[in-house]
Amino acid sequence: MPKVTQRTNRSPGAQIYSDLRAQIMDGLYGPGAALPSSRALAVELGVSRTTVTAAYDQLIAEGYLESRQGSKTRVASSFRPQALARAKPATSRAPTRDLSEFARRVLAFPPADLNERRPAIDFRYGDLAPDDFPVLAWKRAITRALLQKQPRLSYSDPSGLPNLRKALQGYLGRVRGIRCDADQIIVVSGSQQALDLCARIFVNPGDGVVIENPGYPAARQVFEAVGATLHPVPVDHDGMRTDLLEDVRQGRLAYVTPSHQYPLGSVMSVSRRQALLSWAARVGAHVIEDDYDSEYRYDTRPVEALQSLDRTDVVIYVGTLSKTLSPQLRLGYLVVPSRFAAVFSAAKRLTDRHTPTLAQSALADMLASGAYERHVRRVRRHNSERRSALLTTVKESFGDDVTISGADAGLNVVLWLHKVPRKKESQLVEAARANGIGVYPLSPLFHGTKDRPKMAGLVLGYAGTSLADVKRGIHGLARVVGAV
Repeated sequence: MPKVTQRTNRSPGAQIYSDLRAQIMDGLYGPGAALPSSRALAVELGVSRTTVTAAYDQLIAEGYLESRQGSKTRVASSFRPQALARAKPATSRAPTRDLSEFARRVLAFPPADLNERRPAIDFRYGDLAPDDFPVLAWKRAITRALLQKQPRLSYSDPSGLPNLRKALQGYLGRVRGIRCDADQIIVVSGSQQALDLCARIFVNPGDGVVIENPGYPAARQVFEAVGATLHPVPVDHDGMRTDLLEDVRQGRLAYVTPSHQYPLGSVMSVSRRQALLSWAARVGAHVIEDDYDSEYRYDTRPVEALQSLDRTDVVIYVGTLSKTLSPQLRLGYLVVPSRFAAVFSAAKRLTDRHTPTLAQSALADMLASGAYERHVRRVRRHNSERRSALLTTVKESFGDDVTISGADAGLNVVLWLHKVPRKKESQLVEAARANGIGVYPLSPLFHGTKDRPKMAGLVLGYAGTSLADVKRGIHGLARVVGAV
């Protein structure tokens, strides 16, 4: 008699079907083997005959069983259990053997911790305060986009909606000094996709890519994933040390954050910008300018983009809405030299067809109406207040025992702890987390150990915290540092 397990989360008929099918596939009932009559099995299992008949009928329809008038239901004579048996992998085979080189490189990266339980006060960079999101303006823009009559629902231009690209052209010209045509703008699903497209389009395995050191780890991983050979270049108070580029005679890309270096916050000087552009033109490389949070400069007007100095068409400009609206929207854009517009559009189409058009329409509406720039001015004031609270509280709590870098712009600072050696960074971070305070070590942002300083450094983002939490968090961190 067939063995049927009893489970409460499935109907009796589904359970009978599932168990019979498994036993046939495992060979417990071979080809031509007779099964009990539906009446006998119903009595044995304590279910209605209709339930058993329905399970048999499904197995007959799928070819596992066959039935003839006046004879018992049998396993199909043509069925071969071994043909469908799941092959067991050889235990000696490495689990990554079947993966591509790209997949193996990706698996080697440290796992992301975005889903971990967050501390009560979290200084994670990249988070924004939910109250800063322009709910009413976005709702109005989304509503207007929904009410626009379309001839049909179809796939859109992978480069982005024409009205959004036109609006971005005007905005970038006013705010960042960027000269471009709307056709040079590619709308993407966040700056991370922009970096991925750049890596796939320009880099073959073994090609050289220059990166800042320390720098943005997700950018570094994008280039490593495609097999690039990385050339880390140290950063000081004037940005990347472009004098050291003379040692890099071959390269496909250079990745920089010139307006607000991540994470140290320095601004690349004009002389170094010119040197970088000259190097790129000389060796045939392109420069990725990641302008990730240039909207936040508090004491002076924003520094113009590196792209505005480019006379040889080597700069690929990357912008994002993740620091002004929300990282959850996944909206960003590229400004590429005209000769590359077609290939970026083609690559974007293969990646995800296009960025969701409803969000694009809403952003275009906010840019055209001025609502976006009004929102940026408002949220800049909020973050200026958070920044002032953080700087004041650090001074009160730590005195001269710390140095802060990167405070003139952006949404993060680096806190250098004079009396804490680098080797205690991890211990300090864990102790702070145990006290409900999320702080993040600087060391993982370095490529290699050569350029790492001897003192501990912490990256503190403040755009996602309230004024009260900024003060409580810094006071609590001071107590933790004293204990460590």
